[in-house]
Amino acid sequence: MKKILIVLVTLLLPTVMNAQEEVIGKSHIKLNSRMMTPEALWAMGRIGTVEASPDGKRVVYQVGYYSVKANKSHQVICIMDADGKNNKQLTVSSKSETDPTWFDANTIAYLSGGEIWTMKADGSERHQLSQTEGKVEGFKFSPDRKHVIIIKSIPFHEVIKENPSDLPKATGRRVTDLMYRHWDHYVESIQHPYLAKLEMRDDKLEMVNDGIVDILDGEPYECPMEPFGGIEQLAWSPDSKTIAYTCRKKTGLEYSISTDSDIYLYNIGTRKTTNLCKPADYKAPANDPTRTLKIQAVNAPENLKNNVGYDQNPQFSPDGKYIAWQSMERDGYEADLNRLCIYEMATGIKRYVNWKSDVEAFCWAPQNDKLAQLYFLSVWHGCNNMYCVNWKGEVKQLTESWGDWTSLQPANDGKHLIATRQSLSAPTDIYRVTPSPVEEQPLDATPGTHHIVESYIEQISFENKHILDQLDFGKVMQRWVPTSDGKQELVWIVLPANYEEGKKYPTLLFCEGGPQSPVSQFWSYRWNFQMMAANGYVVVAPNRHGLPGFGQEWKEQISGDWTGQCMSDYLAAIDDAANNLSFVDKDRLGAVGASFGGFSVYYLAGHHDKRFKAFISHDGAFNLAAMYLETEENWFSNWEYDEAYWHRPQMPNAKKTYHDSPHKYVENWDTPILCIHGEKDYRINYTQGMAAFNAARMKGIPAELLIFPDENHWVLKPQNGILWQRTFFNWLDRWLKD
Repeated sequence: MKKILIVLVTLLLPTVMNAQEEVIGKSHIKLNSRMMTPEALWAMGRIGTVEASPDGKRVVYQVGYYSVKANKSHQVICIMDADGKNNKQLTVSSKSETDPTWFDANTIAYLSGGEIWTMKADGSERHQLSQTEGKVEGFKFSPDRKHVIIIKSIPFHEVIKENPSDLPKATGRRVTDLMYRHWDHYVESIQHPYLAKLEMRDDKLEMVNDGIVDILDGEPYECPMEPFGGIEQLAWSPDSKTIAYTCRKKTGLEYSISTDSDIYLYNIGTRKTTNLCKPADYKAPANDPTRTLKIQAVNAPENLKNNVGYDQNPQFSPDGKYIAWQSMERDGYEADLNRLCIYEMATGIKRYVNWKSDVEAFCWAPQNDKLAQLYFLSVWHGCNNMYCVNWKGEVKQLTESWGDWTSLQPANDGKHLIATRQSLSAPTDIYRVTPSPVEEQPLDATPGTHHIVESYIEQISFENKHILDQLDFGKVMQRWVPTSDGKQELVWIVLPANYEEGKKYPTLLFCEGGPQSPVSQFWSYRWNFQMMAANGYVVVAPNRHGLPGFGQEWKEQISGDWTGQCMSDYLAAIDDAANNLSFVDKDRLGAVGASFGGFSVYYLAGHHDKRFKAFISHDGAFNLAAMYLETEENWFSNWEYDEAYWHRPQMPNAKKTYHDSPHKYVENWDTPILCIHGEKDYRINYTQGMAAFNAARMKGIPAELLIFPDENHWVLKPQNGILWQRTFFNWLDRWLKD
């Protein structure tokens, strides 16, 4: 009997192992029609980290693949020549492998199972570099390859106290201060950067576990910063002697009301830390934490000197003489102008690139670059394009197209840039950009002016070509629509994918979130305009007041005026489409949006004057007084509302904000509404969505609630994503189609 069991186990073992080691790879889905489906969208590979090799000959990059059946994703590492040839997948493990970076011209380092590994550029000779019991969450090598920064999480009980050791099964949390939740988790651990040595042992490179140094040893502060910061918030100096890092050295209430992060220098020899943003004797001004900090003057000398807003993502110049970072001027304002700050190491002098819009990403040019000192990405008029700036402060535009460039870096060959790009009609791919050399010439130094430099753009990855070739997309158009304050707003119009001349179509007004996020040429795996077009809808997507890319005055207008000009802009856009576009059926209009867009939908539901026949709000704010205390980043409400709702007398903007909260206008609701929310959404608590749904049903209005117990402000799991899309279009079809 035992022999029979042994034989059966032996026969079954390969099957069990294969089931355990099933790898989610590239999908070769065959579509039944030319129209995009949720399944086709989730079959697409998603390009992540991209890095050019030190010799400029190759590019390594990360791709995420998703399985709806398994309800999970898998990350792999790919490589290709710098011109896009010889593209192949390097990793085939059942574990996800992420964060590829070049150790040298022939060796790639990456993360797998919480450890740093290395392999040759052909995928051979894999070697585990670190031994940390799977605790590495990010890493960065020193230029001389003698040290490595590793990111690890450590216990944090400054705000949520540790339970008694004799109650190991207790699930309660004793909270003593604010910021006990962030984004989608309770803050019971924070990340710290550690410094470790690298040594050759037995002809193999090893990370030395003895003598690992916590760069923030004894400090109860996070680095990188929650909730989205990564290894980009730390940088090595070219001589490998100094580390620059981003940190907001605050906890509790002080942390929850402030965006004041700084750039610090850590000397690995002396272990001394210097703040580049503020002098040692700096003291923050006292203020009422429940009132706005807008009293700080823009461009005030103290603001420029002390950098009291967000400062993050430092990068050293190739010669080590300068360090640049992204900098906001005012504390508490997360949507302030994101400037490029350049700090001279020898003098401590700070200069700012004089540019009219936010710097989304940047990189230093090689030392021999004749065109620029820095390259950067910035949104203007609904497109995220590539720019460069020289030491004179002259800005030149390198790309000009309807698209969003999302990352950039030198190709390390002295000629090209490697960048990623997407659009409303194309997911992210990798490109090689060659700026044409230009003669130095005096340019107009007026803020925001620039010349366009012709660039040669070559697509070198085609991650989803096999799927895109099977799809028909709707035509994207641009309109400029007059606003009620005498200005013009840019509106993107997307036609149905199977558009027929002379036919009228149901139309959706898209309400953007943020409230200061651009309606640019983004590609989304949830709010995908081409998916809406595939389902037979016209999309009207306005760049209302409050969005970047139209000057800081336009962007800042929305703060304290959530229900004023921006709502007029929405209605101007949909009225223009209904009255002037022959293909829009004005009797079949819907409004959809998430976050601030979801708030917009709730507000429009009480003020639309019978324009719309259906609404969808995802993670929207419904009761602003409740949200003031529920949201985890309290600086946001302080700035946007002006102050807490209990202040008397109340400032005009605050009084208007709380008076116009959508929950106060449910009496006017008369239109079917779908409410969607994630229970792990701590930015806008899920009770907001429940309250809106309950209000609609108690009024007898047709309504549905789609609630996700395991999702945050986004929907990240494949099957939840499919359910979201199906519910979304079933609801719209029910009310907007015959």
